[in-house]
Amino acid sequence: MSASTTASANTPAPGAQPADLPVLAEVVRSGFTEGHHRGSVVVLGPDGGVEWSLGEVAAPVYPRSSNKPMQAAAVLHAGLELSGERLALAAASHSGEPFHLELVRTMLAEHGLTEDDLGCPPDLPLDREEAERFLAAGARRSRTAMNCSGKHTAMLAACKVNGWSRADYLDPGHPLQVLVRERIEAAAGEPVAHTGTDGCGAPLMAISLTGLARAFRSFVLAGPGTPERRVADAMRAHPEYVAGTRREDTRLMRGVPGALAKVGAEAVQAVALPDGRALAIKIDDGGLRALGPVLARTLERMGVDLPEPARIGDSPLLGGGRRVGEIRATF
Repeated sequence: MSASTTASANTPAPGAQPADLPVLAEVVRSGFTEGHHRGSVVVLGPDGGVEWSLGEVAAPVYPRSSNKPMQAAAVLHAGLELSGERLALAAASHSGEPFHLELVRTMLAEHGLTEDDLGCPPDLPLDREEAERFLAAGARRSRTAMNCSGKHTAMLAACKVNGWSRADYLDPGHPLQVLVRERIEAAAGEPVAHTGTDGCGAPLMAISLTGLARAFRSFVLAGPGTPERRVADAMRAHPEYVAGTRREDTRLMRGVPGALAKVGAEAVQAVALPDGRALAIKIDDGGLRALGPVLARTLERMGVDLPEPARIGDSPLLGGGRRVGEIRATF
């Protein structure tokens, strides 16, 4: 494995320093600007070329869960048969709603696996309302409730299909993770610059924002029946399994025909449209609260109509339980 993929997670990536990045959103409370969020945005045109960008879009970043479509495509390339809601869940950062947990348990049973086989850590549901219900019902943190459990179930199932070892399925050198790397590089059109460890324990592979946008574009333009197109079609047909009933990825994929969207931790977002346009965003400080307004403004600049069911981007600030301000895009 090359030095670039085994370097310490503390190795700085080349590119702009935070102070050099443009302000993408401002925090306005009671008419007073009290803070800013800096970051980068890239938009690809229908031909795949960069149409416009802000900030640093060529340096590597960790896409976090925005890499999940490529990870899901890898398990299909490995010979695992998944479709519909199951394939959408394999690419999910699910909210931990009952239908998510039920399908994870069903998929584990279908492949002769148990929750103890999962390599992701025990967690509460990602959605705050679901977490409150979960705890009120007397439940405890579990591996199935962790938002990446669908991905881990699919990875383990792919290992079983191929007779690969399961105890080390999260090792970057494992055959499955080597395949994931190959699929990420093929979709992004560039080599993985760095490999670290994601919050769920899976290998986390860094590419540029431009590469991430290219990857999503390649999924929506892939030929029917290919693993990449199957992942895109499953995600778009079942967005509630990719995210949840109250999540922006779900609203966007339901409201904008043909859109493919996936958020990642530390405020990463990728979206591709069926006409070949695509975007990728990274808020430098990881502030997810700024991501919605920046995404909505980017789509507006692209001329994308967001009907009411797809309304995203409202990020209010509260004072005394009432709205007193907002986080708003500045470009």
